[in-house]
Amino acid sequence: MGQKHTSLILIRGARQVLTLRGPNEPRRGRGLSELNIIHDGSLLVRDGVLLEVGPTRRIENLALAQKAVEVSAVGRVVMPGFVDSHTHLLFPPAGSFSTEIAAGARAIRTITGMRLETRARICVEAMARHGTTTVEVKTGSGADRSSEMKILRVLAALQKNPLDVVASFLLRLPQMEAGDWVWSEFLPKIRRRRLAAFADLVWEEPGGRAVEYWRAAKSLGMPCKLHADGIAPGAAIAAAIESGAVSIDHLENATAQDIELLGRSGTIATLLPCASFHSDARYAPARAIIEAGAPVALATNFNPHHTPTLNMQAVINLACLRMEMTPAEAIAAATINGAHALGCAAKLGSLEPGKLADLLILNISDYRELAHHFGTNLVHSTMKRGEFIYEEGLVAPRPARDLRPAW
Repeated sequence: MGQKHTSLILIRGARQVLTLRGPNEPRRGRGLSELNIIHDGSLLVRDGVLLEVGPTRRIENLALAQKAVEVSAVGRVVMPGFVDSHTHLLFPPAGSFSTEIAAGARAIRTITGMRLETRARICVEAMARHGTTTVEVKTGSGADRSSEMKILRVLAALQKNPLDVVASFLLRLPQMEAGDWVWSEFLPKIRRRRLAAFADLVWEEPGGRAVEYWRAAKSLGMPCKLHADGIAPGAAIAAAIESGAVSIDHLENATAQDIELLGRSGTIATLLPCASFHSDARYAPARAIIEAGAPVALATNFNPHHTPTLNMQAVINLACLRMEMTPAEAIAAATINGAHALGCAAKLGSLEPGKLADLLILNISDYRELAHHFGTNLVHSTMKRGEFIYEEGLVAPRPARDLRPAW
């Protein structure tokens, strides 16, 4: 037999392959439950892209499969990597124990970009170990243009090492009301330099400036997002939908009228159960939102202090235990719909030929187990663009001769 090609990888014999194959649009209603599972499935990866996905008997008999390096997934579940579509990775920065926005902003101004990147990379690598392959990160803790630019440069440095990092510029009104510099100067600059993909907004009080901000962002080709975590978010939700927002996030206090409006729109409802868990607050009415026909995504809302959870498996668990979602709905919301919320579903979020090989091999034999193992990392290995960026290792004593003193 000839030499195996390392650019060709055969992931063989999974008990379940959750392909999430389907239409090129956010999943809603019954479609949110359709995982399109292949039992005893295999995948052929070439140069970081999924070449074939199907039953093991068919895939292993392909001519190219005979040349591939084989990875066993026997007895395990293979699924798309998690897409965490809402985080505050750099706010407040690690080491700043105040939850005040002003204190977080001061900390950003005083810390060096290199130190900020080092701390952020620790969290990003932990996300990879827990199965996240793409993560969105918001700014919004700088409160001035130099600090915001520092955050965006850090996020650019993190890009593809090891995860895809999608940056969103987050404007806080009224705390970050800074005149016209945001839309006349800063937005064009960061768009020109491709430092941010989305224009997000924390809008606690209705006002014309919010719509003006979205209008300016849209004119630059930056899709809009909204934090709808206020006590009465109805006006903000209506304005965001009318402005064509890609997603509206949080929604813990959404009313029946708000939910009906969401259901008639194409806007994705991104729900954050870990935020409610850590604050002991109400959970978003996921069941009502799904039944109204709105597409739902799930994300961590990770930040170092308010919501210190970066494990998307815990998000799925809470969504099932506290928000009445089924395991299938939660998985689709944490993968393909998260990808749609970030505008990258054409290349990731499902396991289909032509998409990036962003996937997980899990230490379970049925996907429904994801809803029950709270606090346990079920990831056997994480693949990003066809490369294994994490593989669980042996638990074994380390010989004293291998240890190095810290001094």
